[in-house]
Amino acid sequence: MADAVTKLAYEALQQGKSLVGVAHKEISTRLMELVAPDGAPKTLPIPPEMLRGLQASHKALLDVDWQEAEAGLYPTSLLFDAPWGDWAARYPLVWLDMPSTWARRSERNVRDLPTNVEQENYPDYYLQNFHHQTDGYLSDHSASLYDLQVEILFNGTADPMRRRVIKPLLQGLRAFEGRPASALRVLDVATGTGRTLHQLRAALPKAQLCGLDLSSSYLRQANRWLSQRPTELPQLVQGNAEAMPFAEGSMQGVTCVFLMHELPAEARQAVINDCFRVLEPGGVLVLADSVQLADSPQFEVAMDNFRRVFHEPYYRDYIADDIDARLSAAGFSGIRAQSHLMTRVWTATKP
Repeated sequence: MADAVTKLAYEALQQGKSLVGVAHKEISTRLMELVAPDGAPKTLPIPPEMLRGLQASHKALLDVDWQEAEAGLYPTSLLFDAPWGDWAARYPLVWLDMPSTWARRSERNVRDLPTNVEQENYPDYYLQNFHHQTDGYLSDHSASLYDLQVEILFNGTADPMRRRVIKPLLQGLRAFEGRPASALRVLDVATGTGRTLHQLRAALPKAQLCGLDLSSSYLRQANRWLSQRPTELPQLVQGNAEAMPFAEGSMQGVTCVFLMHELPAEARQAVINDCFRVLEPGGVLVLADSVQLADSPQFEVAMDNFRRVFHEPYYRDYIADDIDARLSAAGFSGIRAQSHLMTRVWTATKP
């Protein structure tokens, strides 16, 4: 009975988050289209059959999220763990940030970045306002709003989709089950504000966790967020995922969530190559990102709307890319993939 009540509470929570996300996006999209200049791309209507498919996929995601928690892959408490007070305080700031976002979209200004940024320290493709976001990924202001903005974008399913990397990661780490858990090193590439690291820490409380990101602002936010939990703080390192500051073969597991679609093709391959380099033979890479046209053609309109609303310069190329082939080209084997709502998860092993 207790489990049934807890599951109902989880489903009710997710439904509430979904309704908030839908309402927010509906209002903001309509307002944005009112101020958009003539000729600006507008969203396409969602066909009824696609809406039914999204609803079914949403339910399937929540079912597997609950089942994996119930099976002990991660604590059930993780399903309810979010900084609610912090998000409530920041929600008005999201709305206050909207006019500048709309202005950038109207002006097609995608290089509106802080003047104090030392641009030579970043690759050119990174120096943009992804999502039309204020300051791109290069300010504490941007980092402070990011998690809430992503929750709204995904109708409250961001963490359930992130958690889909846990099961294949744990399965891959079985190759090292003769070692103590404290000897395992797991790297989260493009860790951002540390939300994926938070999920991993709950599932692997004894492992040595490390997060790498190119933005010092986002790493500061990750440090603030992760240090609120009474467990060992993961190591946080600033660096470019194309050439990471880690020794060859130094990791047993690598995760990478929601990075690939924000990279040009050459950088996408370079990151996958370097993930291969830092893994010990037998190590596992778990890669999660947007679904693609090949595996989810029924959601093509949703993918197209994402590109139309947000500045995502490499998304069209990404959704047509062959990630399996890129993993093979890097040297990985045992490649497999599975989709969960709007997220595709690849698992690959270094021979």
